[in-house]
Amino acid sequence: MARMLESDEAARRLGVKITTLYAYVSRGLLSSHPSPHSRRSLFDVDDIERLALRARTAKTVETRLATVTTSITQLRDDGLAYRGVAAVELASSMAFEEVAERLWNTDSDDGSSGTGEGPPSGPREGPGRRWESLPLGDRPDMGASDMMRWAVVMAGAHNPLRADLRPDTVTRTARGVVASMVDVLPSPPATRVPLVLADGTDRPGSVAERLAAKLSPAPTEGLVRSVNAALVLMADHELATSTVAVRVAASTRADLCDALLAGLGTIAGPLHGGASQLAYALLVEAERHGAQRALDDTLRWQRVLPGFGHPVYASGDPRFGVLLAQFNEMATAQQRDLVGSIIDLATAHGIPPANVDLALAAISWAAGMAPDAGRIIFTVARVAGWTAHYLEELGERPLRFRARAVYASPARAQSDNERH
Repeated sequence: MARMLESDEAARRLGVKITTLYAYVSRGLLSSHPSPHSRRSLFDVDDIERLALRARTAKTVETRLATVTTSITQLRDDGLAYRGVAAVELASSMAFEEVAERLWNTDSDDGSSGTGEGPPSGPREGPGRRWESLPLGDRPDMGASDMMRWAVVMAGAHNPLRADLRPDTVTRTARGVVASMVDVLPSPPATRVPLVLADGTDRPGSVAERLAAKLSPAPTEGLVRSVNAALVLMADHELATSTVAVRVAASTRADLCDALLAGLGTIAGPLHGGASQLAYALLVEAERHGAQRALDDTLRWQRVLPGFGHPVYASGDPRFGVLLAQFNEMATAQQRDLVGSIIDLATAHGIPPANVDLALAAISWAAGMAPDAGRIIFTVARVAGWTAHYLEELGERPLRFRARAVYASPARAQSDNERH
């Protein structure tokens, strides 16, 4: 079956306005097709790609940059959607493991079993039975981020057939990697692992249960719900920088663990995976010195306010509201008032709306988690999206990512006479 793009995505791919897109239709350069689900027209991906290729070859500047066509995540006006279903809906209705399986399922656009009737009712097996840790050997003593990278390294090293890139093998490895990344994390004092499970079984807890028990000294069911929602909402975000790194590795046919390490190395940057930790520090300073002083000091030294603004969501990050509601359920009245005052002060001064990093930091702060808890949740979650993009990239032409440099001669060194 042909892959189709909605009109706004087709226009975005061609770099033109919607009106120009329909001008192409009237001129016979493209054919539009009615959508069974909306009033928007659909366009065949292959037709769009052929027209884009014609536009590229007509230019004098040479390029071999790949264009990624994906069926995994779409950034829409109302937020991101995983295989056609809004992530904010999935965050309150599905376990993280189920959402990951949806992202990895390429049988249908909505990630279901192919019935076309929306999300599956539940996993065929309990998530704890399917997501078990891999044998990794003796655990070293290091920080949380290094521990998670170590888990991925050892998962690959202990896999005798890591070059087996069949989808079932890749997803089985991904389940084990996620479980291992969580289980290798040090436990805080007085933790209860696992939580008492509602079904009364002795199976390992869900990823959200196990992660909450690693991050909080007294995990509650409310915290587990918050962690699960955060994992779902952070699982993928289309072609984020770290996701591109994973796809580049996949294009070389690197195995999954090596590709995940490419993503982990990229997400380690403070401008990508560390934003919630900076927002956490803002909350701590506001608690000590008040919202006004905390915001002013942060702007003085950082020039930007962490947890506010987003290049994709000019009108506000839809993920923020979901996690803020989770925060409000678990926070004290004083904590809610403090976060509210920060948001009101930022709004009054024309600062862009709060984003998901502030909400993730607020949950971590209210639950007494460590400052890097948001980074840990983000990293574990994103492995699901990375794996989906890895699988999708395996179906593309290998080695298709090749940027074209424009060479500039180095400036001529000045002689002593010229300098004086």
